[in-house]
Amino acid sequence: MEVKKVRAHVLIKGRVQGVFFRAETRSQAYSLGLTGWVRNRWAGSVEAVFEGEDQKVRKMIAWCYKGPPSAVVE
Repeated sequence: MEVKKVRAHVLIKGRVQGVFFRAETRSQAYSLGLTGWVRNRWAGSVEAVFEGEDQKVRKMIAWCYKGPPSAVVE
């Protein structure tokens, strides 16, 4: 069975800088076996790209809606 690979480009807004959002996102993506990148944006948001198996990318996107405990995602 062939595994479907996908790429997602996401922008996360809210209280997501200064709360370890990038570091936790990187760690979560690594644990799921995803590749990509994550960075802070000048307006206070976080931008990321995730690549990998469809279900794992979907799981990562779901995690981004919550983020780490100290984050407040809008």
